[in-house]
Amino acid sequence: MPSQLEGAMDALITVFYNYSGHDGDKYKLNKGELKQLLNSELTDFLTSQKDPMLVEKIMNDLDSNKDNEVDFNEFVVLVAALTVACNDFFQEQQRKNK
Repeated sequence: MPSQLEGAMDALITVFYNYSGHDGDKYKLNKGELKQLLNSELTDFLTSQKDPMLVEKIMNDLDSNKDNEVDFNEFVVLVAALTVACNDFFQEQQRKNK
């Protein structure tokens, strides 16, 4: 039986490949695939944002090699950044509630 961390790693890989390759390279997300992933997997995050260009900005920020696609390494950067931001938010909330 996998550990929690192993399960989380497996989930990240599975989510990425569930969306990649529908319109091209199976190892990368194009802008449409990234948008579908974000809309399906991070619905609450996207609906809480007010910027209509958010997906475009995320794509530009993640696409470090500027090939107009997001590979798995670039995707993990997004997940890590959002995880850190969530952790910071929850820590701040705990401080306020003390």
